[in-house]
Amino acid sequence: MSDPQTVSVPGRIMAAEMAEQPAVLQRILDEGAPKIREIAAEIAARNPRFVLLTARGTSDNAALYAKYLIEILLGKPAGLTSMSTTTAYGAKPDLTDVLVITVSQSGGSPDLVASTKAAREAGAITLAVTNNAASPLAEVSEYHIDVLAGPEKALPATKTYTAELLALYLLVEGLRGGDGSAAKELPGLAAGVLSRHAEVRALAERYRFAQRLVITSRGYGYPTAREAALKLMETTYIPASPFSGADLLHGPLAMVDNVSPVIAIVPDGKGGEALQPVLDRLRGRGADLVVVGQQPQVDAASAGFALPAGVPEEVQPILEILPLQLLAYEVTIARGQDPDAPRALAKVTETH
Repeated sequence: MSDPQTVSVPGRIMAAEMAEQPAVLQRILDEGAPKIREIAAEIAARNPRFVLLTARGTSDNAALYAKYLIEILLGKPAGLTSMSTTTAYGAKPDLTDVLVITVSQSGGSPDLVASTKAAREAGAITLAVTNNAASPLAEVSEYHIDVLAGPEKALPATKTYTAELLALYLLVEGLRGGDGSAAKELPGLAAGVLSRHAEVRALAERYRFAQRLVITSRGYGYPTAREAALKLMETTYIPASPFSGADLLHGPLAMVDNVSPVIAIVPDGKGGEALQPVLDRLRGRGADLVVVGQQPQVDAASAGFALPAGVPEEVQPILEILPLQLLAYEVTIARGQDPDAPRALAKVTETH
């Protein structure tokens, strides 16, 4: 990665922040986990009926990951909110005994603050998950989890995203009385993935002149597909369309031909099994298929990045996104752009 002290190098801040991720994950496990368990125990004792998740942008993809965790591990229904129903239309749903989790890196977006305040007034148990304990969102929420990622200066969110994923996993584990042991090896595994930056740099040459990309996955990998598409679009400016593998078969597959670049995130588990028919169809259409997954799946594709084996499926997204962050960085550099400062973006998006 670029030397973060070399000010003239484009992408130096994003590179440095990606490199911090193993340390951030370890900090959450060491310092954040006890507080997360305490909050989870208090919320579990109140036995919420179901869960609503509120977020925007990168944090929305983290919230989608939490939705899978909640429905699969807790057996509770979970949904992603439409904030405009409250902030624009003034809807007043009865949220008595509902857990509302709002995920935001900055905790400063007015619509997130307003909708969370309205949810609390409507009877919800409100929990903010942010990287800013002093934020307006933390102040209006009953509970707050600090993801402990430290200041993030590059516009593309990297370390805050994986920090949110781990914090949300530990929260759900706490809600069900689990010990979170599936996460204990993640810092070391993340460091191993990030050390293979040269592999991703070689892979990036495939996409330097790409006109569009399709990214697909299923199950726990689907939020990764959405986040990878977002990272690629906001840094490289290449249109990247994320699809659930199931949705890809319902029409969009028609736009894939033998020159169409497709990135498939293939979880090691039930999500990967469900994605297999989609991979078969993509190969049948002659797609330029790159796989992020286990070595056998990579070997059967045009190219790819092999992830560590033996990682529980529910925490694999924390590792899956790392080579894709690196890919967005490398393609952006190859196209002569600066990933630290994508055009027309601000770190805090003030939607209403």
